[in-house]
Amino acid sequence: MGPARFRGAKGGRGSGKTRGFAKMSAVIGAKAAAEGREGVILCGRQFMNSLADSSFSEVAAAIRSDEWLASVYEIGETFIRTRDRRVEYVFVGLARNLSSIKSKARIILCWIDEAEDVSEAAWVVLIPTVREDGSEIWVTWNPKRRGSATDLRFSKPKDDDVRIVELNWRDNPWFPAVLEAERQRDLRDRPEQCDHIWEGGYATISVGAYYAAQLLQAQNQGRIRQTLAADPLLTIKSHHDIGGKGAKADAYSIWISQDIGEEIRILDHYTAQGQPLGAHVTWMRQRGYQNAEVVLPHDGENEGGPQDSWADAWTAAKFSVRVIPNQGMGAAMFRIEQSRRWFPRVVFHGPNTEIGRTSLGMYAPNIRETDGADMGPKHDMFSHDADAFGLKMCDYVPPRANVGRLQIPTYGAV
Repeated sequence: MGPARFRGAKGGRGSGKTRGFAKMSAVIGAKAAAEGREGVILCGRQFMNSLADSSFSEVAAAIRSDEWLASVYEIGETFIRTRDRRVEYVFVGLARNLSSIKSKARIILCWIDEAEDVSEAAWVVLIPTVREDGSEIWVTWNPKRRGSATDLRFSKPKDDDVRIVELNWRDNPWFPAVLEAERQRDLRDRPEQCDHIWEGGYATISVGAYYAAQLLQAQNQGRIRQTLAADPLLTIKSHHDIGGKGAKADAYSIWISQDIGEEIRILDHYTAQGQPLGAHVTWMRQRGYQNAEVVLPHDGENEGGPQDSWADAWTAAKFSVRVIPNQGMGAAMFRIEQSRRWFPRVVFHGPNTEIGRTSLGMYAPNIRETDGADMGPKHDMFSHDADAFGLKMCDYVPPRANVGRLQIPTYGAV
């Protein structure tokens, strides 16, 4: 692939990424030793409490699998090094050893495995530490979250100095039968997880998520579309979950929708944290929703908004505003029930709602460990989008059933 500062592979389970990079790291080390160079091969993961949590066993197995590499290296209980002691492996956990990494010298190769969880702070420290002439940084990971530090740095290379390939189970000519059996079980029992686990897709649906089956069905039925038009003659509605200002405030979420016949068209989605009302209003206007009805939850009438209340503030911004009354105890579960009830009618604009759909897919219950009881939905970064979506579903009124032609009674001749 030519010279590069960064190399890597991303993808799902069974691709052979870890074993392949482990073996190639050993080749690089053997080559350096043969050339008379001394140095370190640094193998890191974000979390490592002991060697058992590191890539040590993978590297050792890769070396032992090759007669030539086995002749070059010696492997002990806690070390791997070339027999001439010119090149040695060092295994570190970035979360706990970040400051000590700065003092590492003569790093000829750095390989970060399971890199999805590596923080931006770790990358900032690590990358300039690998500074030997000709040194490289290798990255292997299964993508999980769009916008993670690793995703932003490496998923879409902007220059030839970053060379990343995608590898999945089908790219592995030695894909074992035992993993194929596991993959088939996942396809049967956990189909909503398969794209992330086996195909290297982002994790968009959490295990046990409230809407896992509904989102998978929407995808399989073609109800997540690349384009989705609004009817200019019908009302557009925006359903909100109210946030606040400040870095620690809850997020403010909006779903844009239009009911056309028996379709619930979800046209757009918005979420922001710590932003003033003006930011939300600007987004609505810039996206062409200045005439949309603003539908707020019951706390939209409470004090604490930008003016006397959020309802007053949106009214002052020249929007038509309606507030849904307090749904009382069990409101969260009622929103979930209504969302599941009407989900088969939902059609999404795919690109516009990707972040919101991920929130729906990650919206999951708090499970009590003692007995597995569902203690209600978690209040986390995904719940605000889910609450706004649930408000829309509680507010949905299906079209009237066709009652047929009016029958005029006949009373006979006059």
